Amino acid sequence: MTLDILSPEKNHLWENVQSITLPGTMGSFQVLKNHAPLISSLRKGTILFETEGHLLSIEVAEGFVEVLNNRITVCIDSVIKETNKK
Repeated sequence: MTLDILSPEKNHLWENVQSITLPGTMGSFQVLKNHAPLISSLRKGTILFETEGHLLSIEVAEGFVEVLNNRITVCIDSVIKETNKK
């Protein structure tokens, strides 16, 4: 799956991922390969994603996510804290 995290300032991340957990406004949810298409609003929180065996995170402000054909596009107001390894 491809993960894009975008804000008005720049493209913060473009990465191939195995899974992603997002801070939805109605609660956190996970997206795995071949997930059904969806659009959801996001609250301020942490996006967790797994890539190449590493769990990474990025703290973001409010925004939206679109999942379509194994591509996850996250449009946010801003990044609060950049990606880090855990």
